Amino acid sequence: MKDLMSHPNRALMDVLKVHIIPMSVAEIKAALKEPIPERTLRRWLKTLIDEGYVLALGQYKTRRYQLKPLIAQSKHSLFFSEHSLLRLEAVERPIFERNPCSYQEAWLKQYIPNTHFYLTEKERGVLAQNSALPFEEGAANTYTRKIFNRLLIDLSYNSSRLEGNTYSLLETQKLILEGKVPADKLDVEKLMILNHKQAIQFLVDGISRINVDLNSIRTMHYLLADGLILADDAGQIRQESVRISLSTYIPIEGQKRLLQFLELLVNTAAKINDPFEQSFFLLVHIAYLQPFIDVNKRTARLCCNIPLIKHNLIPLSFNAVDKDEYISSMLAIYEYIDPRPLAELYVAAYLRSYSEYQALSVEVGIDIIHVRYRALQRKLMAKMIHEKITATDIKTAIQAFARENIPVGDQEAFIENTLHQIDTLEDYKIVGMGISVQEFLEWQKKIST
Repeated sequence: MKDLMSHPNRALMDVLKVHIIPMSVAEIKAALKEPIPERTLRRWLKTLIDEGYVLALGQYKTRRYQLKPLIAQSKHSLFFSEHSLLRLEAVERPIFERNPCSYQEAWLKQYIPNTHFYLTEKERGVLAQNSALPFEEGAANTYTRKIFNRLLIDLSYNSSRLEGNTYSLLETQKLILEGKVPADKLDVEKLMILNHKQAIQFLVDGISRINVDLNSIRTMHYLLADGLILADDAGQIRQESVRISLSTYIPIEGQKRLLQFLELLVNTAAKINDPFEQSFFLLVHIAYLQPFIDVNKRTARLCCNIPLIKHNLIPLSFNAVDKDEYISSMLAIYEYIDPRPLAELYVAAYLRSYSEYQALSVEVGIDIIHVRYRALQRKLMAKMIHEKITATDIKTAIQAFARENIPVGDQEAFIENTLHQIDTLEDYKIVGMGISVQEFLEWQKKIST
């Protein structure tokens, strides 16, 4: 990269530096002290993009240009891309430097389920490989109860924390499980957490009958908002206007119009097949529409868990999500209709939730890899016994099977676990494998010699 101060296009870069909001070609041309042909200006911009000084945002008529920030100087988490860092930097400028904006209905109307995606294919793949609960619904009551209590506490705490609630994690746990209230806390904070508890219980207990539909979203809002807003407003589409603090975004007004867009939002979401894309779509668009007088983001955070829990996936608890980064990511949606920063935060937060629930399974003595793949393991072991695979070929056979049938992230653990299952395999464990005791004993004798 060339020296910035002596760059031949310094005048252009000075304009971009002064006008910190992304600029169109026409705006840049008007701001230059000396007129230059548009063709020359576009060539200069391409050079600066190729050299890594300038970032182009959008396409065709909507394309804007902005100087790249130095990632090393960024205050944000490392999982954010350069594009997202630019967006976060833009929405964190003083509010008087940011342009007023309103609800863009075309953004919702143009989304085609299963054709358009906010989460990339790579992100959806990573999430799919790191998401499944170890048991089907109704199995392993010990784990199910522990994970439910963990969800109650984590999601109640983190969702409330993102709204400014001052309860600690321990205080939240004592309130939810024991009913103990700290003496120095406000009643409204207590009610916020207890409302989360009620809404999560409704979500988990009734997941077989809850769908991505209008009634479920309104019920979720009612449970979260009960006692925090006027009784007549809980679960009801708002009639009054609302404003977003710290933002130049102005949501739409009119109850009939809001209901129309909420129905379109829900109908669109219901057609999305991928549970993570469906979850993220709800998280984004419920908050962006602001259909209720208050408690919209909390409603979005709980509703985004509906697809995950219905598909028996680890829920999203928003553990370790930085409050300021969450707010800025939402502002990027409000002011730029850009979901990329929130998408990257969503993925990072989900993987964090997954690792913590994995740790919980170890705590209660559950071997997730074995439980998740035990049917495949038994099929593989039966095949090796039938084919009389020798001791020297066992690991090779397992590795080949894993490459064909097991997600990459679980392959190493699957191989080690299957080797352990073979080492501890006894004749009383072969029931249902389609092999006789005699066949098993002959194979066992063969691999031990």
